[in-house]
Amino acid sequence: ELEAQVPPPVLYHGTATRFLDKIHEHGLLAGNRQYVHLTDKIDIALNVGERHGVPCLLEIRALEMHQDGHHFFLSANKVWLTECVPTRYIIRA
Repeated sequence: ELEAQVPPPVLYHGTATRFLDKIHEHGLLAGNRQYVHLTDKIDIALNVGERHGVPCLLEIRALEMHQDGHHFFLSANKVWLTECVPTRYIIRA
């Protein structure tokens, strides 16, 4: 029901440091959700990361992903969604 959108150049994902090894190995996967959740707000991403332990901010090269054929969707509550984020698009901020 959501239409694909062109994302901003950079989006953020907040996580806990304890997940970094798995993310480094597999990228960001949706897990139990339908999509990986991303935001354009650093503070929101850090708040999400704090819920899961010691927070870590990941910078996602979203526009580059889009240009490489990955689809992004913007939910009604302004959360950016994508199926996965391969490791090559992730930078630890």
